Amino acid sequence: MKKHCCEDMAYHANFKCDIHENPFECPDKIIILDEKDKDYGLIIHDGGTSSIGIDFCPWCGGKL
Repeated sequence: MKKHCCEDMAYHANFKCDIHENPFECPDKIIILDEKDKDYGLIIHDGGTSSIGIDFCPWCGGKL
């Protein structure tokens, strides 16, 4: 598991919903982490599987 920049990022990147299997269907899942490329993204909750890549943490401002 990747070490995250802060506790908030760790919580949101590792969040697992008890109701939704697909993270793109869960309104509480807001950060997606691509384990292969180690890229973070903000999930776009529009019914699809899109995300916007981010380079800095939304909570602490640290470089990702």
